[in-house]
Amino acid sequence: MNFQEREFIPVLLGGDINTYSVARAFYEAYGVKSHVFGKFRTGPSYKSHITEYEWNVAIDQEDYFLERMNRFAAENQNKKILLIGCGDSYVALASRLREKLADNIIAPYIDFQLMDSLQQKERFYALCEKHGIDYPATIIYRREMGRDFACDFPYPVILKPSNSIAYWEHPFPSQEKVYKLDSREELERTIDQIYEAGYDDTLIIQDMIPGNDEYMRVLTSYSDRNGKVKMMCLGHVLLEEHTPHGSGNHAVIITEYREELLAKTRKLLEELEYTGFSNFDIKYDKRDGKFRFFEINTRQGRSNYYVTGSGFNIAKYFVEDYIYNTPLKYEEAKEEHLWMVVPKKVAYKHVKDPANKAKLRELIKAKKMVNPVFMKGDFNLNRFLRMAKAHLRHHSNFDKYYGG
Repeated sequence: MNFQEREFIPVLLGGDINTYSVARAFYEAYGVKSHVFGKFRTGPSYKSHITEYEWNVAIDQEDYFLERMNRFAAENQNKKILLIGCGDSYVALASRLREKLADNIIAPYIDFQLMDSLQQKERFYALCEKHGIDYPATIIYRREMGRDFACDFPYPVILKPSNSIAYWEHPFPSQEKVYKLDSREELERTIDQIYEAGYDDTLIIQDMIPGNDEYMRVLTSYSDRNGKVKMMCLGHVLLEEHTPHGSGNHAVIITEYREELLAKTRKLLEELEYTGFSNFDIKYDKRDGKFRFFEINTRQGRSNYYVTGSGFNIAKYFVEDYIYNTPLKYEEAKEEHLWMVVPKKVAYKHVKDPANKAKLRELIKAKKMVNPVFMKGDFNLNRFLRMAKAHLRHHSNFDKYYGG
């Protein structure tokens, strides 16, 4: 593979498909190798030719994170270091500790106070209320409420933590990313389990929006350093993962265009003077025809290569804005493109709507599709076997966990 020397080095924090997708975008746009710092010797960035991968279980701990990042910056004093988090905890670290990072490190994130308010779902819904953004009917549950709370939503209901970062710091055997609960008894039991594990923030109880995965949307935006939105790319999700720890991870996305939805979100972001990438989870509510927002990620999403694959290379926004100071024009993704991380047979079997299935076949036939994990030229036998095994495992996982 051919690499180029540039005045910057991408440093990516994390270990999953997010880091590899960003590294691939940097390689395709600038020919550079990304340095990835993860916790374990696993994932698609490990043993990739387009990354230098370093693992340490303490990388998400404040003291080690600061020491290692500043040491890396000192080792590369003649370069600008683009520090990009590929998970909420890493983004929070980069934002909170920005003033303590070396002068040649660029952490392209909003102020931590705003970030913290957006990442906690309770505060995000308050902002939605203020700015006229639709969201599901919600109960904010506090531990001191005990059993003394009314829940008039029909079962099943959705339960999830308001503070995702704190939630995953307190693991327990039956822990899930999002819970779909069929009774009041099950709801109360799960609440008890979460708090007994050590989590001490609020929980979100929500009316479950009807419809399968094919009612989901994902919206990715980039706002420049002046708080002006410069890129918006909406994806129609056709499948999500349904394993306990992977629930909600996107599996199949087709880029689509909805002018009104983009305009409303653009207004919210610019009124907040938000900067950097933002990523929204949304679901269409067929009961009233509204698109309801679930949460915002203050970073590029795990499935970010659906944006790059649609013609909007995400690395270019970081580099042109923060390295080259290039004025960016406003762009919206309007052409259909398919992003898929499951085997074709899994998609054909589990996508139910005939129109969606036809569109899926059409884009595959036209070769307007990408699986970001398998990049031509990036071959290492160990990595390929691991990625192929994970890819094929989707057959059994979807049969076991997804009813459609």
